[in-house]
Amino acid sequence: MTPGLNQTNPLKRNEEVAKVEVTVLALVLLLALIGNLCVLLAIHTTKHSKSRMYYFMKHLSIADLVVAIFQVLPQLIWDITFRFYGPDILCRLVKYFQVVGMFASTYMLVLMSIDRCLAICQPLRSLHRRKDRFYVILSWLMSLFFSAPQMFIFSLREVGSEGSGVYDCWGDFVQPWGAKAYITWISLTIYIIPVTVLSICYGLISFKIWQNFRLKTKRDHGINLTPRISKANAISRVSSVKLISKAKITTVKMTFVIVLAYIVCWTPFFSVQMWSAWDPAAPREAMPFIISMLLASLNSCCNPWIYMCFAGHLFQDLRQSFVCCPTRYLKSARCQCERDFESSHKSNSSTYVIKSTSSQRSITQTSNT
Repeated sequence: MTPGLNQTNPLKRNEEVAKVEVTVLALVLLLALIGNLCVLLAIHTTKHSKSRMYYFMKHLSIADLVVAIFQVLPQLIWDITFRFYGPDILCRLVKYFQVVGMFASTYMLVLMSIDRCLAICQPLRSLHRRKDRFYVILSWLMSLFFSAPQMFIFSLREVGSEGSGVYDCWGDFVQPWGAKAYITWISLTIYIIPVTVLSICYGLISFKIWQNFRLKTKRDHGINLTPRISKANAISRVSSVKLISKAKITTVKMTFVIVLAYIVCWTPFFSVQMWSAWDPAAPREAMPFIISMLLASLNSCCNPWIYMCFAGHLFQDLRQSFVCCPTRYLKSARCQCERDFESSHKSNSSTYVIKSTSSQRSITQTSNT
């Protein structure tokens, strides 16, 4: 996590609190690994894995896996052993990758939200997958670059009084402004600036949806005034508008819930860190830091279950593949359940919001969701 200002006495800890922390982190790690691996496997098996939305979901899941493996897991081991038992280079690498996951997860979420904003506010714009790949690669490179100071700040050093012989992976800041500057920079680049961008995106999205709602209301009112000859065509046009609007709103709901979960999980952590860095009278006991850290760790396991709520057919595809594969391999033939599943997809594919539709107009307006 970010700089360790959370211990007043590094030689002691509350064992009861440590047991709770270990239990919660183990549960978070298990849920994050299972959830994000299932999402990646489901996206890989679906026939629409090349969709833009799935592309960003895939990289957000990879970033959450980085958080789980390189942030939650080392923190769990660290809490079990109390001390960092390893060479200095391992200490620096662990601290480096802990922040890489935080940066990557945040920036993938920002990319996903910007994509939804552009898809709704400019539905007819030209889309190129190469640009998506470029921005995703750029986000990963920025995450690796912005995390570099961790390698120089943290090291294996003696803690407590001089000559105590107790070593731990600890941060060393330039006094008295080093910790303030670094925590402020981390908070700006991981939380404050991204949340500002996310707020602007969803402000624009809300305004556009409100405009669409007004337009749809006017068209509904216009149907009642049209002659019978052209009424059928008007109804068809309005039905198309309704379907597209529902698809837009559903994809926005999913990304908005992901953003909301991010804000809820990370706000206490950065608030406590900034408070401790800038207020000399701030409490120095470990409990507020432990609670905020545990809440922040929950974010890595929240997103897969949000996907399941809004794109549940992904997990139906995954479950169906597990059910059908043994039969396919045993009988060396395509299983009947897979054919039934595919036919059901064809019959009600319009109900799947994140999938592309057969209408060219829907494809351009939903922007390869």
